[in-house]
Amino acid sequence: MTGEKVTVAAVQLTSGSNPQTNVDAAIGLIEEAIRRGAEYVQLPEYFNYLGPSRSFEAAAESIPGPTTLRLAQLARSHGVAVHIGSMLETSNAPQRFFNTSVVIDGTGEIAATYRKAHLFDIDVPGEVAHRESDLIAPGGQLVVTEVAGLRLGMSICFDVRFPEMYRKLALHGASVFSIPAAFAQATGRVHWDVLVRARAIENHAYVIAAAQVGTTAEGISTYGHSMIVGPWGEVLAESHEPGQDVLVATIDLGEVARRRSQIAVLDLRRPELYDSLERPGE
Repeated sequence: MTGEKVTVAAVQLTSGSNPQTNVDAAIGLIEEAIRRGAEYVQLPEYFNYLGPSRSFEAAAESIPGPTTLRLAQLARSHGVAVHIGSMLETSNAPQRFFNTSVVIDGTGEIAATYRKAHLFDIDVPGEVAHRESDLIAPGGQLVVTEVAGLRLGMSICFDVRFPEMYRKLALHGASVFSIPAAFAQATGRVHWDVLVRARAIENHAYVIAAAQVGTTAEGISTYGHSMIVGPWGEVLAESHEPGQDVLVATIDLGEVARRRSQIAVLDLRRPELYDSLERPGE
């Protein structure tokens, strides 16, 4: 890292229902990112298990647990930050789990955890239907953490459709947003690029969006197109690969302050106005 410049990586995976295979693949790609100079490496949503809900209980772990400990050792041995995009975390409620991001710093310590707040409950006839909330409990806390020189606002996949969340993260100091995802193929091809870039533009923040890609043996289809986007909405890196990939870019955090000074959206807000809607005739 030099001054305000940090080299970051987004790892694209084609995870399936074998956690051991998925973790091994992720480690290989993390090591590739490190060889290419990455100081912060982000994995996708459900990186170590993307399979049928009947096996959630077997795949879920405590945090810390075997998977986080293994990746913590990797982070410590290389002195890099590893963002476990998300994984199934056990909860106290029977047959209920959390979809949880874990950020591990370069010493191997857990810097932050974030439990997905907005759950993927949708029904687009003929395209995609899913109810993540049937088994996943929503998180109840926004998270901004400092790691590898980044002031990181954390989110997961479907959260990207809720811009008010990212505005709050920016107001709490985030200059970089993490969006690990397993974005559905059906909606990804029309919405993914627009949503990721919009979250960057409206807050003048960097976005690192590591995604799942491909179709699992059980028919779960994900869009891929992992991205790293700058605070002016510029695409610094994007994957067009149908399988696993590693994106690396060096970001300049000074650009966030520069763009926010040019169009000061955070300062020019009028929050007292937004709840003052008049309804003529009422």
